[in-house]
Amino acid sequence: MRSRDGNLSLPFTIQLILLTFFSILNADEYLISYRYVVKDAILYNEKLSISKTMRKCVGEEYNHIILENNNSTNIKKIIANNNISFIDFIHKIGLNVNHKAQTINSQNHSTTILTLKTTCFKVDFNDNFVRIAPLK
Repeated sequence: MRSRDGNLSLPFTIQLILLTFFSILNADEYLISYRYVVKDAILYNEKLSISKTMRKCVGEEYNHIILENNNSTNIKKIIANNNISFIDFIHKIGLNVNHKAQTINSQNHSTTILTLKTTCFKVDFNDNFVRIAPLK
């Protein structure tokens, strides 16, 4: 289609759609799970598991975090360098909470387990930052 001045050009919206489509194709996908256990008000165990997906994940991105990156494509190192902000992000997207408390001979015992079930995350690597978004 020709514009009014006679030049052939794609409208900006089509260019934006194509750019978004190709950036989605270049994104890597990872499965991430998290478990945090507190027994009697003392941290007992914390585990963050990250693995690359073997199949394409199906779903829509619903939130994202941007972390600093220094030309690295190793997601485990990037998350380790930005551990606090990534764990805060996981808390915001939602964790399952399981709490048990009991009293035996006037002594209180409690166990709290916070769990992020295995979730597929789409990860876009750039030179200076990495964008991580969970899929719903």
